Order: sequence, then structure tokens, then C-alpha cells
Amino acid sequence: MEGTLGPKDVSTKLQRIAELARGSPSMVLTTLAHHIDIEFLREAHKRTRKDGAVGIDEQTSEQYAASLEENLRGLLERFKSGDYYAPPVRRVHIPKGDGSKTRPIGVPTFEDKILQRSVTMVLEAVYEQEFLDCSYGFRPGRSPHQALEAVRETLMKMRGGWVLEVDIEKFFDSLDHGHLRSFLDERVRDGVIRRTIDKWLKAGVLEDGQLHYPDAGSPQGGVISPMLANVYLHEVLDKWFATDVAPRLNGLARLIRFADDFVIIFELEQDARRVLDVLPKRFEKYGLRLHPTKTRLLPFKKPPRSGGDQTPRATFDLLGFTHFWGKHHQGGHVVRRQTARDRLCRALKRVAEWCRRHRHQSIADQQRALNSKLRGHYAYFGITGNARGLRRFYDGVRRLWQKWLNRRSASRHTKWDVFQALLKRYPLSRPRVVHSVYRLAAKP
Repeated sequence: MEGTLGPKDVSTKLQRIAELARGSPSMVLTTLAHHIDIEFLREAHKRTRKDGAVGIDEQTSEQYAASLEENLRGLLERFKSGDYYAPPVRRVHIPKGDGSKTRPIGVPTFEDKILQRSVTMVLEAVYEQEFLDCSYGFRPGRSPHQALEAVRETLMKMRGGWVLEVDIEKFFDSLDHGHLRSFLDERVRDGVIRRTIDKWLKAGVLEDGQLHYPDAGSPQGGVISPMLANVYLHEVLDKWFATDVAPRLNGLARLIRFADDFVIIFELEQDARRVLDVLPKRFEKYGLRLHPTKTRLLPFKKPPRSGGDQTPRATFDLLGFTHFWGKHHQGGHVVRRQTARDRLCRALKRVAEWCRRHRHQSIADQQRALNSKLRGHYAYFGITGNARGLRRFYDGVRRLWQKWLNRRSASRHTKWDVFQALLKRYPLSRPRVVHSVYRLAAKP
């Protein structure tokens, strides 16, 4: 009975926190940790991914679940008493962009993920009343596709404009702990929660067998990191733009941010250049630096219907998509999005590596795995207007499958017609649009 009522009880607690935060927007909240009880931890455990990489203790989710009640009660006691020890995160590197560079990711222990999830749930209930509409990243009920649609709608409404494409250099490694604490002080001063956050900020990083303690940053991969990043950029960027910048501009402007990725769209060039001039100074004040080559201002005006303008097509990338003006089937121009080249290359490299390592599995097993990868790709990149990008991925997967089947001993799949016959028996999932702008427009 207790387990059945748990999620409802947790939902009620979160609703109460949200109502308190919404009803008292200037109040500093000092008593929040008491909401985190054993039922709260059970719900946090339920929401925690079970298939992630293991931390430095090498404990899997299955091993933790074998004594779940005992483990959660011990975790709760240590959290409330202040005896909780935040273990160092194991740092790994994953390919970034075209694969020539890597992005560091911190891997906490499974138990640490549960506690981070619990604290994140409480902070979300508070800060969802604070965060602005321009922020889409890692928030309940919000998604990258909503951010992409906001970009498209804004550009269409303005008939183009000037796009400030911004890249914050090593944001998660540069996040200043002192500024973050001062931002949290304005809303959350619960001693138990703040003490635990400090422990996560000070937790060491284990990399290549060496343990070190960075004095800045919030390692990517931790459940709490996106929440802290949103708090930081809410103060540094979102509020500043909404209250200090936008009212002083002569034309329309809109900020659209997903975590540390954002663009600002301007109606007028003079407004865009004024903001570009002051934005680096604003970020430097809080320990952040804009990437000198990846931050750029570009004209993104709607082309004339006559087609006489021969200027090169302007493009910019956001959230894995390249944005550009393209022709509508009725002859006009619309903002189109297609899979960014670096994201397509990265996805195909992962498929190639999987095919190499699993080339001796049965054809049926390979087909199931590849279809799962295809459907996952379509689930994100399957948006209106990206048929060509989806087709390129499908064709690439098909070619890679044939290539690695040819590496099998005594393979008979070299000839294309033979492989085509195999595809009829073991078909690959065809490209499909999952996120349609027409379905979105039809919603009331």
C-alpha cells in the first residue's frame, strides 16, 4: 500500500513546494530537505536511469536494487545528518562534433545519482516558478524540438533577421562556484540541501587513474548539473536579457536557450551589434568566455521571391540541425532544418563501429539492433523538412551493413542484388517524420 501511494505523495509534496515558491516570489526558502523522505528517494530511484555507466565504485543498478530499502534508508540517514560523502566522479570522454575532439563527461556512482535526482526534483519545484520561457533545456515538459520550433517561428514571423549564434567555451568546466552559491542564496538556503550541493561541487574527478579537485565547474553527466547550469544562466543571461537588454532595443529580439546552447534573433542589425559588443563583457563578469570563432553574427534575411539575389545561402547550427532558407512547394521561402553534417558523420561512425564489433552476430539480431538505432535517430531528427537528412542516414546505415557483412567469412552479400534480396527478408526501418509542424499547428 505504501509503495502504491508513494508517487502520488511525492507529487503532492512537489506541488506544495511549487505553490509556496510561486506565492512568495521574493521569499528565501530555508526548509526544503524535510520533504525528502524514504518515499521521495524511492521515486527518485524510479526516475534514475538504470542502464548508465557505473561510477568509481563499479556498483550497478541491479546490485543496488538487491538491497534497495536498506540502501535507501542508509542514504536518507546520511543525507539528513550531514554524513553523506559525495564520491568522486569518474571522467570519460565522448566524441564531440566531427569526432576530432571529445567532451568530458562525469559519471557519478548510482547511489549519488539517486540523491542528485532527489535534490533536483526539489529545486525544479522551486525554480520552475522562476525560469523564463526562453529556457527550454532539461526542464519538465520542455524539449529541444520546442526550442527548434521557437527558432523557426521567430524567423518566419520576422521574415528573417540577424542571428547571433553563441558558443560558451567550456561552460560546464568554467561555472564559478562562488557566483553559483550567490545565485542559490537568493532563493534556496536550506542547510541540508546547500551542504550537499557544496559536496558535489567539491567532489573530486578521477581521470586516467589520477584524482584531482577542480575549483570551478559542474561535471557534465551528473543529474544535478543541468539544474545548476539553468540556475546560473537564468541569472547571467535570461533575466539580464529580458529586463536590461530587450527593453532598450529598437526592434524585436528573442533569446532561445537550451542549456548552454543558445541563439538570439534580432530584427535590426544595429541591435544585434550592440548586444554582441556587450555580451562578452557580461559573461566575463561571471567567469565565462565566449568561443572566439564559434560565436558569430550572421544575416539571415528572407530571400526575395524573384530569386535575383545571388548572395551565398546563410546557415547556422543549433541542437544538431542546420537552419537555412529553402523553397516552399508553393514557391515561397520557409526556414528549413536538416541534420547538421557533424552530427550525421558522428552517428554513422557509431553505426560503423557497432557493425564492426557485431559483424558475426546473426542477420536477424543485427537487423533488430540496427532498426533500433534507426528509430532512435528518426525520433530526434525526424522533423518536417529533413527528409533528405533522414534518407542520408538510412542510406549510410544500409551501406555500412553491407560492408561489414562482406567481412564475414564465406560471405555471399557482396553483390548489390543479393544484398537487396536480403533487405526484403530483413528490412531496415524507413525514414519517417516524427515531429511534424503541421501536427503542431493543428493542435488547439
